[in-house]
Amino acid sequence: MSESKETRKAARLENAGWKTVTVQEFLRLSDEDMAIIEVKVALANRLRAQRTRAGLSQVAVAKIVRSSQPRVAKMEAADKTVSIDLLVKALVKTGVSVQEIGRSLEKITTSKVKPSRAQRLAHA
Repeated sequence: MSESKETRKAARLENAGWKTVTVQEFLRLSDEDMAIIEVKVALANRLRAQRTRAGLSQVAVAKIVRSSQPRVAKMEAADKTVSIDLLVKALVKTGVSVQEIGRSLEKITTSKVKPSRAQRLAHA
């Protein structure tokens, strides 16, 4: 079996003294922080999918949610200034049901899902 291009590249970089890490490791994010980011990105992707599926422009969505086009662009980009609450409100106002939002969140896959210390203690 041949190595992938990415595997060979990572090996070359490590041999040159570089270290390959995940975004979570590089930014020193907790598992909880990563989970929140993944939820936000999933909701932002769902909003963009809903808008394009409905044939709406960002301007049209802005009118529906009583906001501006630049704000909708930030929502779709999961900008740090956009709250999860705002994303959920925009999804509901553009016709996405709570059940559909839930299904979007069920699709989130985390490679390093670890229970928090409180969860571990609760199960002990």
